[in-house]
Amino acid sequence: MPIIQLKQLTKKYKDAIVVNNLEFSVKDGEFFALLGENGAGKTTLISMLCGILAPTNGDAILLGESILSNVEKIKPKINISPQETAIATNLTVRENLEFIAGIYGSSKREAKIKASEMLELFHLTEKEKAKAKTLSGGMQRRLNLAMGLITNPQIFFLDEPTLGLDVRSRRELWGNLAKLKGKTTIILTTHYLEEAEELADCICILQRGSLKALGTVDELKQQTNAESFEEAFLAICDGEVDVYA
Repeated sequence: MPIIQLKQLTKKYKDAIVVNNLEFSVKDGEFFALLGENGAGKTTLISMLCGILAPTNGDAILLGESILSNVEKIKPKINISPQETAIATNLTVRENLEFIAGIYGSSKREAKIKASEMLELFHLTEKEKAKAKTLSGGMQRRLNLAMGLITNPQIFFLDEPTLGLDVRSRRELWGNLAKLKGKTTIILTTHYLEEAEELADCICILQRGSLKALGTVDELKQQTNAESFEEAFLAICDGEVDVYA
């Protein structure tokens, strides 16, 4: 059984269809990327899957539970790293991590152990006593990811995690994310084609809320007769080919 299964999932605002009758699945442990131009519906889709927004029509099954009828059973097993960095700026790096672990039910001892694990994984140990507001943008993003993962989610949603970062910081964050492959199911939204190409096992391309293509980088290149993934993406978005069946 897939860990995520969309069933004609739809979101409308008055006459505007933001997510249009989506049907696809995500495998357990898969690194799944959602790509699309502005207004494609990526963030709205994630918001519905996380229980933040209610769908207009359709449903989605996460971890065997419906987002319509059992979303409260789903929420403790997932987490999200939003576009905006969500950290307590006046707490230290370690305090941020231990605070989140405690909220999710860890004892003080467990929280300290988990915080140490995240500090090491995200190369933040040297900054553990520094207040979060003193960190660079790249380090704040790393801390934000660590705070999401310290809850040990079975599904982790990343909404444009490298937005606004410089090239070096983005590459460093890619290295952190690559270590998570196969350990947890990751749903990534991004505008960076190279990010999806580097990290994703499967890529879903959305356009105006509809599914335009689904597959690996190599499959999408083959289906569009493109030499590069960028060429494949543009061909799909420009309507030159219709690769989704």
